[in-house]
This record gives sequence, structure tokens and C-alpha cells, in this order.
Amino acid sequence: MVAKQAIRRWQSTITTNSEAEISPSLLERARKIAAEHSKLSGANAENYDMATAKRIGELGPVTAALKEYEAARDCLTELNSLLTDPSTDRELRDLAHADLDTAQSSLPRLSAALKTSLIPPHPFATFPALLEIHPGAGGSEASIFAHDLLQMYISLCTRLGLPATLTSYSSDDSAPGGSPALSEATLELSTPGTYDLLRTEAGVHRVQRIPATEKKGRTHTSAVSVLVLPALPEQGGGAGDGDLNYDDPNSDFYVNPADVKADTLRASGAGGQHVNKTESAVRLTHIPTNTVVKCQESRSQHKNREKAWNVLRSKLAQRRREEREEQISNMRRSVMGGVGRTGREDKVRTYNYSQSRVTDHRSGKESLNLDDVMSGGAQLEVVMDSVREWMRESEVLGMLADDEAKRLQEEKENRNGHGKK
Repeated sequence: MVAKQAIRRWQSTITTNSEAEISPSLLERARKIAAEHSKLSGANAENYDMATAKRIGELGPVTAALKEYEAARDCLTELNSLLTDPSTDRELRDLAHADLDTAQSSLPRLSAALKTSLIPPHPFATFPALLEIHPGAGGSEASIFAHDLLQMYISLCTRLGLPATLTSYSSDDSAPGGSPALSEATLELSTPGTYDLLRTEAGVHRVQRIPATEKKGRTHTSAVSVLVLPALPEQGGGAGDGDLNYDDPNSDFYVNPADVKADTLRASGAGGQHVNKTESAVRLTHIPTNTVVKCQESRSQHKNREKAWNVLRSKLAQRRREEREEQISNMRRSVMGGVGRTGREDKVRTYNYSQSRVTDHRSGKESLNLDDVMSGGAQLEVVMDSVREWMRESEVLGMLADDEAKRLQEEKENRNGHGKK
């Protein structure tokens, strides 16, 4: 119950931008959606269809948000009309002034809610999550900080009541001074919706601090890569389950078995005599992309193989999604300049120990309570919330860029059409 409440709280957060107006193109988009909602609702009332009902449900939030926004705008227009009308008596004028303040204060919230409702849900938003951590530049210090980040996320999940399982952990024994360090780790969160909660963390995290082995007191900069993947069920859906069909070549989750090299090997790490005698670990290599997945958490080779295939599907689906996002971002940049996105290669956050400061480079949010952030406390949530807001604003800018590109294309076609005449 606690875990579900945490997910709902994160999903219900909306942008509180002070800008009360909404662009004409977004307003037109919302009105077209509302018109479609009304048309489908009328048709479905006479002849019920499950697919149509599903579409009506998808359009409902935009329709409801538009209704509230337009009601507030109409109210403002009516109140301003009363205040500018010389025939309005004093008592009614005083009431209009009081109502005007209330209506104006609600408009930014309703505008933000309408913008948010227009943003299509991320295709992986409802999935559980796999969070992978890999040290990057910085040698042993990067491996030590990778372990620190892992503990940060485990503490966050514990505090929010989100079940988390460490499914993979390879220690870095070369780290000096006996400091806990890792060369690779995977944390699995089984609660639906945790992918949407944690996708703010994908990218490169930098740490600036003085390593324990630094004799001259110099600050070093190291980097750790965090990858957030959707955790998939063991069996994909059938023909009617859309993109989650593992056998459909058009699905993001499809992997051609002919493109995969499978190896079995002995597991490494803790586990007693079993890991030394049984080749239960499975390694899959997707040859076209050179994507490698290794699974050894179970004593059963069969279970490890199933798990490895699901992780491979997740990685390739994420890769395909990122490639499409990059294509869209390039198109949008050509129209409106830089429209933000986040991916595995982006520098997303810096942890500065000498200043006890955490800075997120996407949202610009800073926290001067590094200890609370690293312990998975409320300050980490504050930073993550700011990134979610940045993501929403970027999506809104993206929609504006799409509308502008469409307008420019229509103008070009009209000019060409007139030229031919």
C-alpha cells in the first residue's frame, strides 16, 4: 500500500508554472481532442465498442482539463465585463473584485494541468524498473562512488516502501583502503510504475571530492553511468497486447533469436560450492548492437536464461526508444532550438562534497544538503521532482515545436501550390 501511494504521489505532481496562458496551438490541439471525445462518446452510447471506450478514456483527461480551464477563462471574462460596466452597482462590483482574485489565482494551475494532460504517457511508464549502475571515468574513485549511488537508491526505495532486489553485483577488488566498490550492479524494483518514478536518474552522475588515497588534498572528478530500463514480464502478450508482443517483429520488445549468441558459464561471487561446479550463469550477446547481458542470480540455468532474455529485450527496447527520441529532438531543434532530452550519455547531476552541494544540470535545481541526498532522503525526492517538472516542460516545448513544424510545412505546400497555378 505504501509503495502504491508513493507511485501515485509522484504521478500526480503537476507543473506549477506561473505562466497562466496557454499557446493557441496547444489550445487548438486540446479542442480537437475534446471534439473527438464528444463524437466518440455519442457514437459509443448508441453502439458500444471496447476499443472506442478505451480511446474515450485516453481522451478524457484532456477534455476535463480543457473544460476547467475554459470555465475559468469565461469566468474571468464575465467578471472583467462587470467591473468595466459603469452600470454595475457597488455591491456587485465588490463581489466581482473578490471573485476575480480567486479566478486569477487558479488560472496558472489550470493552465499547467491542461498542458500536462496533453503530454502523451511514456510507453514504459507503467512498468516496474531495472536500475543499472556502471562506474565510468575516475578509476577506483568511480567504483566507490558507484557503490555510494547504489546505497542511495536502496535507501530511497526502503523509505518509500518500494520492494527492491539486488539482482546483480560485481565488486571492484582493486579499490584501495578496503572501501566498498563495484564494477557493475543491477537493482530490480517490482512495483508497477517505478520506471516512471526512476527515469529521472538515467544518465551520467559526476562526483567531485577528495579521494581517501589523495595525499595532496586535491579534488578529483569521477563519473558513474546510471541506466533505467523497463522490467518486463516473463511472457509477452499475444496478438492483442500491442507493443508487448515478444513475437511481433514490429514490436520494440522483439529480438530475433538468430541475432543472439548465448553462452553458459560458471557464476562468480558468493554462493558456496555451487557457483564453482555448475555452469548456471547465462550470457547473451546481441550481435548487431554488441549488447551483452549476463545473469547468474538463480541456481537454475533455465531461470537465468529467461531473466537474461527479458533484460536483453528491455535494453534493446530502451535503445530503440532513445533513437526515436533523438530523431524527434533533432527535428525540433531545427525548428525551435534545443529541446531537452535525457539519455544514458548525458551529464545529468554533480555531487560536490567540498561544498555539500548537489546540482542537477537539467532542471538547474541545487540542494545544499548532500548528506540527505546521499542517504536517499527527502532532498533527493526534491531534486528528482524538479527533473520531472523539467521533463514535462520539455515535452510541452516539443509539442510547440511539432505544431510549428506542421505550420511551416503547410505554408510551404501552400506557396508551392500557388506557384504551380
